[in-house]
Amino acid sequence: MTHVLVVDDDPTVSEVVAGYLDRAGFTVELAVDGPAAVARAAARPPDLVVLDLMLPGMDGLEVCRRIREDGPLPVIMLTARGDEEDRILGLEVGADDYVTKPFSPRELVLRVESVLRRAGSAAAVRAEQPGSWLRSGPLALDPVARRATRGGDELALTIREFDLLEYFLRRPGRATSREELMRRVWGWEFGDLSTVTVHVRRLREKIEDDPARPRLISTVWGVGYRFDPPGGSGAERNGAGDGR
Repeated sequence: MTHVLVVDDDPTVSEVVAGYLDRAGFTVELAVDGPAAVARAAARPPDLVVLDLMLPGMDGLEVCRRIREDGPLPVIMLTARGDEEDRILGLEVGADDYVTKPFSPRELVLRVESVLRRAGSAAAVRAEQPGSWLRSGPLALDPVARRATRGGDELALTIREFDLLEYFLRRPGRATSREELMRRVWGWEFGDLSTVTVHVRRLREKIEDDPARPRLISTVWGVGYRFDPPGGSGAERNGAGDGR
């Protein structure tokens, strides 16, 4: 069974969330503060973490940083405030999604399933297909091994950043709206489009020579974004793959 770690210092919230996740078929573990969350994640690595932003002992941002030091781990951030700054802070440290309190427990379960579905799809690809690489200039990405490099150096990408880069590499020169990126990369039919904006900015910081003046991921005003391969050539593929 899929193991979800729920971290919240409000026992009412924790119990309600745990109850809904349990009925949806998940194994749930609870932590009430930041240090306990880090310790439990280390002792028994979860498949996903539902993480409150405001925690005693260590805030959710620091918890997120620490539990992801050993590799990508899906995280859904909870925040009691609706300020855009709080949401963006969560996304900046690598959270895959966020839910603002008060929230519908059913919606949270759907978000959990959506994030895990993306991670599970990647795992299925790794298990079923031989290695393949997408290449464009200094960028190389193996969708099977979930590895990406720039100039031969490994890129430390979150799950969503990796999926976003793969999407762009498969569609060079094509302008794509933020709504379409949300549907195709996140698998959501609705949501806050600032999620896409933040992830594009984070990805630029990792693949652009000058993120302030991006040349690979261009902003198409009034539309969204476009991946422009170095030298104007399309992405090359080596090995097997589905070409999506």
